[in-house]
Amino acid sequence: MASTQDFTKVMQDMFTAFPTDMNGMQDAFRNSAAFGEKMTKVMLEAVEKSNEISNKWTKDTLGKFGTVVAVKEEPTEYTKAVTDFASAQAESTAETMAAFAEVAKKMQMETVELMMAAGKDMSEDATAAVKKATADVTTAAKKVAAAAK
Repeated sequence: MASTQDFTKVMQDMFTAFPTDMNGMQDAFRNSAAFGEKMTKVMLEAVEKSNEISNKWTKDTLGKFGTVVAVKEEPTEYTKAVTDFASAQAESTAETMAAFAEVAKKMQMETVELMMAAGKDMSEDATAAVKKATADVTTAAKKVAAAAK
């Protein structure tokens, strides 16, 4: 019967041979989580505002539609009611689309700001990591050179 090989020792040896800075990994995770939280906040604000706009538009449309279906005395009054409704709907649609565009514009600007800030933070983190790695390698090289003498 074949048995499954236990890779626990192999993995431990591998991680020991390639030491990593766990603080750096934890910081990277925290930064990623914070960025995700900020992006989610921007998205939720946009969804909430879009939902408010959509609800208002629906309520306005339904409110105006009541005049279209109301009983009229003259046939021409039906034509006028439909024409007035269509005109009001065209105006309302233009206003609503402009409101949606403003929400999209605000979300886009906030997203760009977050991305720029994240890029700056990542650049600073990368620079600090390279400096630390350089210092660690220099120290290790000096130890090796001293041991070789």
